[in-house]
Amino acid sequence: MPFDIHQLGVLWESDWVQISIHLLAALVVGSIIGFERSYHGRPAGFRTHTLVCLASSLLMMITYYQWKWLPGVPLDTVRTDPTRMAQGIMTGIGFLGAGVIYKEGRSVRGLTTSASIWITAAIGILLGVGFYFPAIVATALTVGVLSVFRRIEAKMPSNFYAHHILCFDRNKVMSEQEVRSLLMDHGFTVANMSYRVSDDGRLFEYKMAIGTIDHKKISSLVETLRKLDDVRSFRISPTGD
Repeated sequence: MPFDIHQLGVLWESDWVQISIHLLAALVVGSIIGFERSYHGRPAGFRTHTLVCLASSLLMMITYYQWKWLPGVPLDTVRTDPTRMAQGIMTGIGFLGAGVIYKEGRSVRGLTTSASIWITAAIGILLGVGFYFPAIVATALTVGVLSVFRRIEAKMPSNFYAHHILCFDRNKVMSEQEVRSLLMDHGFTVANMSYRVSDDGRLFEYKMAIGTIDHKKISSLVETLRKLDDVRSFRISPTGD
């Protein structure tokens, strides 16, 4: 049977083929972004991002191919606005994005993963209407931001902040001035100092925010605090994502 390029062209233009291409593109793009998140141990990873992108693409095709599921009804009579569908998708994604943001002590984590879910949904919307070029560019930029920018950020000079708790026996408390001097000697600034006595009255606790331009100084501070006999316990909780 001779090869018929015309039949191949007709098959390519088939709505079912185009729908399959949209969905497969969303599946591939979502999995690429999700793989980067899974690789770095994020809770919303490979499958989550794939499903988000696929669902966004699928929902947009409801409006893009509305004449398919409204056979015999003139489009001038019933017409679904694609932009309203896009708004609804992005609103719904907000709940999923909020679910991956969590508070650990006084630190807030998961913001980057939440942002990646949001942009994955936006890319899925583009793929759902067949706007492939900006979707591909956005995918490349998103993966670049999540992976390459991570290395750039690690080398950028930036302030390191942490929440610090220092606990002593009530009768062997290091003075506030001594605590501040100890931290300043290790290259830290101190802010928001607060004080607390335990419920049983046996322990005294300092709470504060500390900062430094070199996060490697944390290990030196930890080693010093570990060797102080008067320190009953301490905690250093870095802030950030």
